[in-house]
Amino acid sequence: MSEQINVTPTRPYLARAIYEWICDNQLTPYLLVDATQPHTDVPQQFVKDGQIVLNLAPHAIHQFHMSNDAITFSARFGGVAREIYVPIRAVLGVYARENGQGLFFDPSEYADIQEPVEIPVADKKQETESSKKKPSLRILD
Repeated sequence: MSEQINVTPTRPYLARAIYEWICDNQLTPYLLVDATQPHTDVPQQFVKDGQIVLNLAPHAIHQFHMSNDAITFSARFGGVAREIYVPIRAVLGVYARENGQGLFFDPSEYADIQEPVEIPVADKKQETESSKKKPSLRILD
């Protein structure tokens, strides 16, 4: 009898490791993102063929956080400050601008995974406003 073991995807762990390696070697970390994934919040005017490359150099971004669910930070695009939200499932690669070394991920890795996604702050605000209905209770059989 074989038991199915649920393991978390390796993508967030490998992405963090490669990001750290790139920064430790004084290279410029770039993030390749599938901008078509749900909840991905990136500047759409810079998206080409459904993808965008973001500069993650520590001097170019603020409030950077890479969790198992998402990468978040703030940066300026065309002089305008933006909050960026990239679900880990939308991360296609992390690599160094100078030499292209890094890791690229299989886009289908998350195809069968139903995972909870952190909802960006803007979506949470809309969700809260729409949930101001009077509470109700119903009995399910």
